[in-house]
Formats: sequence, C-alpha cells, structure tokens
Amino acid sequence: MFVLNQFVRPTARERVNFVPDFTQICVPGLKLDPKQDGTRSDAFIGVNFTRRIVLVVGTAYAGEMKKSIFATLNCILPQKNVFPMHCAANVGANGDTALFFGLSGTGKTTLSADPSRRLIGDDEHGWSKDGIFNFEGGCYAKCIKLSQKDEPQIWNALRFGAVLENVVLDESRRPDYNDESITENTRANYPVEFIDGAVVPSVGGLPKAVLFLTADAFGVLPPLSKLTPEQAMFHFVSGYTAKIPGTEVGVTEPQATFSTCFGAPFMLEAPRVYAELLHKRLKGHGSEIWLVNTGWQGGKYGVGKRMAIPYTRAMVTAAVEGKLKNSEFVLDPAFGLAVPKHVPGVPDEVLMPRDAWADKADYDKTAAHLTELFEKNIQTFDVPDEVRQAGPKPPQNRICN
Repeated sequence: MFVLNQFVRPTARERVNFVPDFTQICVPGLKLDPKQDGTRSDAFIGVNFTRRIVLVVGTAYAGEMKKSIFATLNCILPQKNVFPMHCAANVGANGDTALFFGLSGTGKTTLSADPSRRLIGDDEHGWSKDGIFNFEGGCYAKCIKLSQKDEPQIWNALRFGAVLENVVLDESRRPDYNDESITENTRANYPVEFIDGAVVPSVGGLPKAVLFLTADAFGVLPPLSKLTPEQAMFHFVSGYTAKIPGTEVGVTEPQATFSTCFGAPFMLEAPRVYAELLHKRLKGHGSEIWLVNTGWQGGKYGVGKRMAIPYTRAMVTAAVEGKLKNSEFVLDPAFGLAVPKHVPGVPDEVLMPRDAWADKADYDKTAAHLTELFEKNIQTFDVPDEVRQAGPKPPQNRICN
C-alpha cells in the first residue's frame, strides 16, 4: 500500500508489458548479524546496480523504501543532465514555481501544501533544462501535532487509502496526532492527488523562488533571510538543520547536523556533482534564494518555542510571490544574513532572533557556537574561496564593512 501510494503509478496500458528497471525487496523481520554479514548494524539498505535490485532488511520504517529509490535516481539522473533534488515544489496561479529544499522535519511537506498554491510534490524532484518534475506519485508527511487549522490540506488528505505510520489510535480508533509515545517521527502516506488542487501530472516551470529550509533547534538563525549566490552555494553544500530528541535512535538532546545538498545519505555522487548542477541551473535564470528557519525562537529546544506555522507561511508567501523585492533589509550581525525589516502578517520582533531571547548573552554564546560549527564543517569541502567566505564566521574571524 505504501509503495502504491508513494511512487508514480503506471497506467493500465503501461502495466500490460511493464518490465521494472529495479526490483525492491523488503524483509523487515530479518535481523542481520554485523559480524557474520559485514554490515554496520542488524539493518541494511543496499542497491546493487549490476543486478538492479534494492534490498531493505531489518527495518520496518517505510521511509527506507522511498529513499532507496531516491538514492538510485540520484546516481542515474546526473548522467542525463538532470539535477536531482531533495525538495518539495508547488506553483502559483501565475505559473510561478517555488522549490523547498530541506531535511526531514524542516517543513517541506507542510509549507508546500499551501491552499493558495498547487502542489507539484513534497519531497523528490528533478530540474531539467525545461523545468521541474516530481519523482513520486505520493506524499510522506510528518503528522506529529497535525491540526486541521494549521495544515488543512494534509489533514483532509488523511482519509481512506492513506497509510498512517507510528500514529497512536485512541479508544475509538481515531488518530491522536499529539501522541508521541512511539516516536515523534509519526508519518502519513497518501497519493499526491489527495491534496486538493495538486498538479497532475506533477510538472512545473523553471522556479522563480528557491527556499532552503532548516529547523534550527538552537533558536539563533533568522526565520527568513535572502541569500546571495555565494551564500546559496555555501548553505546548499552545508545542508544544516538540527536533530531533536525522538527523531532518531540515540538522540536525546538537540544536535547540529550537516547533510550535504540537504540529503547526503541519498546523494551517491560527490557533492560537487550536485553543487555544479545547482549552479548551472541558477546561472542566468534569476531565481531568488531564501533561507527559512522553521525551528525555535526565544531560546533553544526545550526553552524557546517552535516558530508558529502561520508566521512561517506568511514569510514564505511573501518570498515566493515577490512581495519583498522592494523591502528594506538589515544585516544579522551573528550570521551575516540579509533579513527583511517587515513582512506582511509577521510581527517585526519575530524577524530578528536575538530580540526574542530574554538572555541576550546566552543568545550571543549560542550563536557563536553555531557559527563555529558552520566554519568547521565547510573546511571539509573543496569549494571556491568566495563560497567559503560567504558563510557565517565566528566573532573573532568576522570582517565588518
């Protein structure tokens, strides 16, 4: 059921003589012996490009089925001059396509399911010279604390035919989306056409706006900032977000994570292959590029609170609809990012993260720590000097103009 929902469904005519390019075999109940089988754990996900077989063993997490196919495409498509992306995509009434890059839990599915725009897809896309196309035929949404008010399209999509994963049912067998007793990583899987107004077939034009999403659990990145081309390349290579307790085994407190191209485990080629494809697609096209922090404000995870979805929606709407083209921007001193002074529908004090912290000294200390992590991470990559210099700098290395 998951695979039928998630992947592009062949038509009745296509199924008559259908021959699969790859065969996926899932054996969730088999636990491996790392010493005997040469694996890193009792679970294993592998792709054999010679035999064209995908093997998922020892894990019942449905996401491994979709991500193993994504990883396979990420190896094949660059050879065809197609830029594979871990991103969501939607399109406005005027044909203005927007891309939402981001790791799990940063808001790709939530923000791309916008009632005022049409969904192309929520997670995996290709960017060719002609436009955007979805790799999948379905969506795989996080549904922890899902509400009809804040996420009406996803709420309405969870009907007969959808698959719920790790969601607890109450005594009347109705989903309790606030229950995280199994895991915070609760999920829902449904065909893309369950989203009202979704684009079918799932294709779109060249993007007008590109948004990099991060869920900063340290609570120090601005909720919205406009990136220069060099900053865009820096943040694409960095792929920063933060893990929070409950999303992965062993994660008990917020942890910074850098996942190259916003999907390192699935990008089988060298990072430069994808970075060069992004640069090629952006060059001369004029897409505006934004960094959107959907994480915490007023303090770290456990102290501050998650950015309100209506505020994030308002900021994203302003960015993708070009409402900020003539706006005044100020430089965030901690990260060197251009932050709009005003965004329709958002209180001004929300836009500058330091203003939301009661303890300013603690903010400064936390921001300095995160900039040091950015600096340390970028040193592991072979990138042009102008890209390296475009990133956040620790206070002692910051150059002021």
